[in-house]
Amino acid sequence: MTASAQLNNNVISSGCDIAVPQAMESDAMQALDALIDQVAGFNTLVLIRGESGSGKEVVARRIHSASSREAKPFVPVNCGAIPADLLESELFGHEKGAFTGAVATRKGRFEMAEGGTLFLDEIGDMSLPMQVKLLRVLQERSFERVGSNQTQHCNVRILAATHRDLEAMVRDGSFREDLFYRLDVFPIEVPALREHAQDVAALMALFMKKLEAKGMKPPKFASSAMRALQQYAWPGNVRELENLMERLAITHGAKLLRSQDLPKKYQMLGLAENDDDTSRDDQDALLSSLVAYHADDDEVVLDVTSNPGRPPLPDNGIDLKGYLLEIEQWFISEALRKEAGVITRAAQLLGLQRTTLAEKMKKLGVS
Repeated sequence: MTASAQLNNNVISSGCDIAVPQAMESDAMQALDALIDQVAGFNTLVLIRGESGSGKEVVARRIHSASSREAKPFVPVNCGAIPADLLESELFGHEKGAFTGAVATRKGRFEMAEGGTLFLDEIGDMSLPMQVKLLRVLQERSFERVGSNQTQHCNVRILAATHRDLEAMVRDGSFREDLFYRLDVFPIEVPALREHAQDVAALMALFMKKLEAKGMKPPKFASSAMRALQQYAWPGNVRELENLMERLAITHGAKLLRSQDLPKKYQMLGLAENDDDTSRDDQDALLSSLVAYHADDDEVVLDVTSNPGRPPLPDNGIDLKGYLLEIEQWFISEALRKEAGVITRAAQLLGLQRTTLAEKMKKLGVS
């Protein structure tokens, strides 16, 4: 699926305000979509794993929205953000007078999620005593409020998530082995953004649409800026990308943004010099592959708010050779990145002979 097609997909926003389209074009995200589709219709426990900011809550919300529990509540709890001595009350509720400060009876998250889904985020941060109590609820589907001896039964689907290595925690005794195997019925690994960097443009388009809906004016991205963002490692994952888009909408609203305008850590080296040997067939193929690119100030630009289409010719003309050369270099770099630098496979992606691609790489200065 192309980047422009993503704009028509539904978007789900998580409690941490990350949004991703329902489907992405990378193999990693398509595999993730397939897992979500497989498990959504069952009440199976799901353990969602992945780095911080990769969108684990988004996956949980998508599972809930695709399930028969969609009309019921989705209740998230960040186990790492609630002090250990308060987590029991947060999950199970408490009776009036159960402890100092308990001035009224209060429902817990299990009761709030009745009939729906309870999402236990950062479950690796849960204390051992609390793990024992959670294990009992998972086994017996019942609990008591703090300060009460009345057992309450619950009909709640549990989805859990963590960025921690739970197997290592089991080995060192900081996470219960029986709870781990109870949770790890259907594991889902959310890939880091660097593992599906080809989705960066689609995600940028979606984030910019959200910012535009808030009255902000998103910038336009020159191809040099797009290449820099595609090749950045994204240690903060999707959350970092969304935060950057908001920052750039503030600092460069409605302006053309090149790689040198990006914050320092996102910048990269510029393009090789122009070359006269780009064939007409290659030019036609590159132009037909473009989505939402157009010409601006003699540089290739990605306008994430524009409609897809072929690039219009500027009134003042364009350096066509330089324009096509820049696009060619981008696609070659992307093919090499996707195939881990294996020239033969990259050539197959581009429909070229290996020797032809090697010659182009030499001329364009692509390593």
